[in-house]
Amino acid sequence: MANKALPLLLISTLGLVLANLMFGAVAVPFAELISGFQSGSDHYFTLHEYRLPRTIIAMLVGAMMALAGSLVQGVIRNPLASPDVLGVSHGAGLAAVAYMTLLPEADISWLPAVALIGGLTAALILWSLCGQHSSAIRLAITGVALGALYASCIDFLMLVKPLEINNALLWLTGSLWGRGWSQLVILLPWLVLIPFALWLAKPLNLIVLGDDSAISLGVNANSLRIIALATAVGLTASCVAICGPIGFLGLVAPHLTRKLVGGRHQILLPCSMLVGAILLLLADLVARTIDPPIELSAGIMTAIIGAPYFLWLLFRTK
Repeated sequence: MANKALPLLLISTLGLVLANLMFGAVAVPFAELISGFQSGSDHYFTLHEYRLPRTIIAMLVGAMMALAGSLVQGVIRNPLASPDVLGVSHGAGLAAVAYMTLLPEADISWLPAVALIGGLTAALILWSLCGQHSSAIRLAITGVALGALYASCIDFLMLVKPLEINNALLWLTGSLWGRGWSQLVILLPWLVLIPFALWLAKPLNLIVLGDDSAISLGVNANSLRIIALATAVGLTASCVAICGPIGFLGLVAPHLTRKLVGGRHQILLPCSMLVGAILLLLADLVARTIDPPIELSAGIMTAIIGAPYFLWLLFRTK
C-alpha cells in the first residue's frame, strides 16, 4: 500500500501546485504557464510575484505542520496529540501577537524566534501540568484549555492596543494572503529541521514499543521525547510566525497518512509531509476560488475539516 500511496501523493501534490498557479481571480491557461514566468508577459506579476511564492509557502507550511504533528503523536503515543490541540500553536501565536502589538517598530525577521519561544513555553507548561505519562483525554483537554487561555490573552492584547492590531488581525486569520518572497526567505532557514526530524524515524519506531523496550534497544526515551518535541515546536512556531495559526493540520494529516501507509515512521513522516502539503494547497485553492476576488482564510477551511475530526477522535478514544 505504501508503494502505491507515495506516487499518488506526489502526483496529487504536483496537480495542486499547477491548480494553484492557474486558478484564482484571474485564470491563467495551462498553455501560458511557462511563458507567463517570462518578464514582460501579461501574467508575469500574477504568477511570479503572487502565486508562485504563495504556492511554495503553502506547500512548505503544510508539510512542516504535518511533520510536527507526526513527531508529537509518535513520542507521546497519543492519537489526540498535535501542536495546535496541545496549545503550542496558540502559545506561539500569543508570543507573536505580543511582539507585534507591544513592539510595533521591531524587526519582523525576529518573529519566528519569538514564536519559537512562545511555543516552547507553552509546551513546557503543558508538560509540567500533565506529566510524562498523562492519559490521552487529560492531555487533550488540558491543551485545549490552555489554548483557550492563550487565545483570551491575545484578545486582551488587541483590546488594550487597538492602534496596533491591524497586522495581528491579518496574521491571526491563518491565511496565506499577502505572503510572498520576503516571507519565504524567513521560512527557508527553518527547513534545516526537516532532515533532522526524518532522522528520528527509526528511534520513533522503537519508542512506540514502550519505554522499557526502547531502552533495551539503546534508545534514551526521555531524551528522544525532548528532542522530538523541541523539533516539532520549532517547525510549528516557524510556520505560525509566517502564516498564523492554521488549525488542525498537524492533527488530521498524520492520521490520514497512517491510514494510507501504516505506522512505520520511515514511510509515515515523508508521506505525512505530502499529505499536509496537499491539504493546505487544497484549502488555499478553495479559499481563493470559492468567491473571487474575495478570499477566505485557509485556516477556516482546515478548521472545517479538522474540528469534526478532532471531536470524532475524542469520542472514539477511551
